[in-house]
Amino acid sequence: MNDLRILAIVLFLAPMVPALADDYAQVLSVVEIKEVVKTPRERCEELKSAPGEPAKDKHKVLGTVGGAVLGGVLGNQIGGGRGKDIATAAGAVGGALVGRKVQGNQQEKKAAPKVESRCQTVTEIEERIVGYDVRYRYQGKEQTVRMKRKPGDRLPVEGGKVVIE
Repeated sequence: MNDLRILAIVLFLAPMVPALADDYAQVLSVVEIKEVVKTPRERCEELKSAPGEPAKDKHKVLGTVGGAVLGGVLGNQIGGGRGKDIATAAGAVGGALVGRKVQGNQQEKKAAPKVESRCQTVTEIEERIVGYDVRYRYQGKEQTVRMKRKPGDRLPVEGGKVVIE
């Protein structure tokens, strides 16, 4: 009699056992699916040229004398008598200072190395994983499915279907 009761309980509960047990598909292989992404970028570099020629007139004589002559001529145009002499002298001194400064600036520009930017467009190539082809076995059948995330060694099954997300 006890055996009959146990058999009845087992037969009653047997259909519920698969629903209570965790149901999984076994993962057989995983293959990464990659996409090649090409991105154009501008790459620039600054190139310095060799320094220019050193100044031939280190004492800036040409600028000083030229400025003094020009300043004296302009100063001579101002006033008359003794005032004209003073204006000519002041113009010569001022012109000499300005001429010396102008020549110094020009010599510095010629002697300084030039900086030039050179740019070019380069294409950067990158591989990105966009998914996984997963081969699995469930209830003796092998199938393949594409997934966004890399699975472990088994896939959950709900309602007889493999859950891929």
